[in-house]
Amino acid sequence: MNPAALLWIALGGALGSVARALIGYALQTRFPWATLVVNIVGSFILGWTMTRLGGLEPAPAVRMEALVVVGFCGGFTTFSTFSWQTLEQMLRGQWGLAAVNLLLSIGLCLAAVWLGMRLGRA
Repeated sequence: MNPAALLWIALGGALGSVARALIGYALQTRFPWATLVVNIVGSFILGWTMTRLGGLEPAPAVRMEALVVVGFCGGFTTFSTFSWQTLEQMLRGQWGLAAVNLLLSIGLCLAAVWLGMRLGRA
């Protein structure tokens, strides 16, 4: 990997991390809404971007993938946080909340990546 790609990844990661933190601060509730929203939006962005990259020349596509997919989405989405929060709910005996979080996160993120792909083809 070339140094320029690492800079694009770092820039995207910084932007994604800050966006994730702002959403987390804005949506502090008992249910992990911030994590769910971030994962849905990140899935949409990833689906749309990966679909649109197919129409770009190789050099711009590589830069966009580094910036948006690896960098921004990598810093923005929170699957590891989702996993930890779901496990915490299970360990506290909150099986219903854990099940809702699993179903909503997986179902809505799959739908979002599909929608992003569809709109990326438009």
